[in-house]
Amino acid sequence: MSKTTAGRFFEDYKLGDVISHAVPRTVSGGERAMYHALYPARHAMASSDEFARACGLPAAPMDDLITFHMVFGKTVPDISLNAVANLGYGEGRWLAPVYAGDTLNSSSEIIGLKQNSSGKNGVVYVRTTGRNQHGDAVLEYVRWVMVKKRDLDAAAPETVIPELAKSVAAEQLVIPKGLDFSGYDFSAAGEPYRLSDYSVGEKIDHVDGVTIEEAEHMLATRLWQNTSKVHFDASARPDGRRLIYGGHIISMARALSFNGLANAQMMVAINAGAHANPCFAGDTVRAWSEVLDIAPTTAPNVGAIRLRTVATKGAAFELKGDDGKYNPDVLLDLDYWALMPS
Repeated sequence: MSKTTAGRFFEDYKLGDVISHAVPRTVSGGERAMYHALYPARHAMASSDEFARACGLPAAPMDDLITFHMVFGKTVPDISLNAVANLGYGEGRWLAPVYAGDTLNSSSEIIGLKQNSSGKNGVVYVRTTGRNQHGDAVLEYVRWVMVKKRDLDAAAPETVIPELAKSVAAEQLVIPKGLDFSGYDFSAAGEPYRLSDYSVGEKIDHVDGVTIEEAEHMLATRLWQNTSKVHFDASARPDGRRLIYGGHIISMARALSFNGLANAQMMVAINAGAHANPCFAGDTVRAWSEVLDIAPTTAPNVGAIRLRTVATKGAAFELKGDDGKYNPDVLLDLDYWALMPS
């Protein structure tokens, strides 16, 4: 009997199944250093213990997307090892900060299945929860991924597409315990703009660009223990190219958004997200954002800003054509909430 596994294929998923993912991972300060080496991430809350303490937290938490990548990475061997593409996200919420020394694990429930008309693959919908060593949930999100079939003659499952909220309501955002922006240091943070300086509908060109290198995106996927074949194995795609991990683009766009949104300190929800077009080594990524909403919170001087951040290889503020489809230069369309001094 073979002791190795080729991973799950579309016909292996059953609605309602709950999968506990290996392997628990303890976060260290090295995780943060590597993250900041991979991306131009400069938000002060995740960079400075002293800044975070002045804002009511015990220390600088991990960058929110470190938590996302680690929880996501656990799921790959069970959910997307044989993926064609990761398609989208919804109903995501950060539920508690993660600090150096915390140990994370994750589990996923299969909440939807739909075989594609080609009969060669299907879409699997999962709700994933990441927990720390105390069993406390730190992150939850839904994602849907296209997965190959092993047996093309396997019967198609009943189609179930979950109804997902179009966005996380502002009152459902979880504010980290103790967070207080009353003594916020705008000079240390890097920009003077507070929530009241932004208006719904405002668009911001983040100006800077970063060219993606083959080695760095593979380093990132190894760091998050993401084993999806399309990122490493050049024979896994018909074109012989290694696909850039979508989370790499999310982190790049978030880091680039510092220029214009330096005070959007913490991501607290993902309302929706789409990897609009594939990204490959050699592409230069830029980003722009649109303010979608602004809301108060119950925490002192802490407000919430809803942003649409778009990663693109092209010009700012271009998104879709007259046919409603994403322009070919658009890589990512991410709708999320962040916390900012009000």
